[in-house]
Amino acid sequence: MKSLKELFRIGTGPSSSHTMGPRKAAQIFRDSHPGASAFEVTLYGSLAATGKGHMTDFAILDELEKTGKKVDIIWRSDIFLPHHPNGMMFRSLDDNGVPTDQWTVFSVGGGALEEEGKTYTESGDIYPLSTISDIMAYCERTGHTYWEYVEQCEGKEIWDYLLEVWQVMKAAVERGLQKEGRLPGPLNLQRKACAYYVKAGGYKDNLKSRGRVFAYALAVSEENASGGEIVTAPTCGSSGVIPGVLYHLWESRHFADAQMVHALATAGLFGNVAKHNASISGADVGCQGEVGVACAMAAAAATQLFGGSPAQIEYAAEMGLEHHLGMTCDPVCGLVQIPCIERNAYAAARALDANVYASFTDGSHRVSYDKLVTVMKETGHDLPSLYKETGTGGLAKDYEQMLRK
Repeated sequence: MKSLKELFRIGTGPSSSHTMGPRKAAQIFRDSHPGASAFEVTLYGSLAATGKGHMTDFAILDELEKTGKKVDIIWRSDIFLPHHPNGMMFRSLDDNGVPTDQWTVFSVGGGALEEEGKTYTESGDIYPLSTISDIMAYCERTGHTYWEYVEQCEGKEIWDYLLEVWQVMKAAVERGLQKEGRLPGPLNLQRKACAYYVKAGGYKDNLKSRGRVFAYALAVSEENASGGEIVTAPTCGSSGVIPGVLYHLWESRHFADAQMVHALATAGLFGNVAKHNASISGADVGCQGEVGVACAMAAAAATQLFGGSPAQIEYAAEMGLEHHLGMTCDPVCGLVQIPCIERNAYAAARALDANVYASFTDGSHRVSYDKLVTVMKETGHDLPSLYKETGTGGLAKDYEQMLRK
């Protein structure tokens, strides 16, 4: 498995697979073809189907037009390339419009890029163990925690990076709580985080706590939807879940930053296993790979903070993912707004429930997290493409009629 630096990426929304990944691909192709007279980019499958709502074209043009050259984008939502639904083909052209080179690459979720048989990474494989079962067995045998295993594999410098991640998450919550008005796009969706935060203050402690978790998750998700700076956790579309949980626990229980970054390391380990052995791409496996994995990560982090054993942490993560199995990715208008924002808030609450449930047990249970990851991958690949970020099925179906109402 790769470094957590490639799971927790700091960037701008609204989509890691449809915005961050294509932007990175455009940078790579631009820099490797300085003599090109023009560029042509063909977007396939899910990238073409919902790319306009996700600002895919804006991200690519923003990078390629820096050369001062003409750029054409071709949309082919009817063609799904075999390797992954988020396919792109870049072409460089000479003065006569004749192609001089081409590159087919895939945006596979979380801002990561792949060719068939090749992954573009900043690091090699640094984790010798790639299943939670093996990692948990190691921790129980040696007495180490999950975060200590992360440090052994990543080195002590990972804490500086995760502290930066934590600071960006906190800043996104705090910015989002201060903003009101509508989000960009044709849905004219109103921001809710500020109102939820204010209303939560009028309730007694239990409902106040839950209302603020909602508010914090909404704040980050709304920042993402408006192109603000967030952290992929594990994706842009699910970036509100972990900050929603961790900000609430930090603010209400006064955990130290060192404890928060240890919790992030634990969360990252569970997200990394899902990414390595299955997928975190909504276009590949549906929203279970985004919000479902984020819920699992947040549940693991919360259980870590409250002193859970490796088995209890694994159980909490398993529940967080299990109860999102089969969730479709069906963004209305191709925007990361409906149902994405609300799903982040609800998943944050579910993560805390999973933490409480697991804490009542000794951690023993029948279905492992690794089994859930396998089932998630199988379930996602069994879902028809119209339910995987194409904007043609589920809640996104007939969205034009919705807009006219």
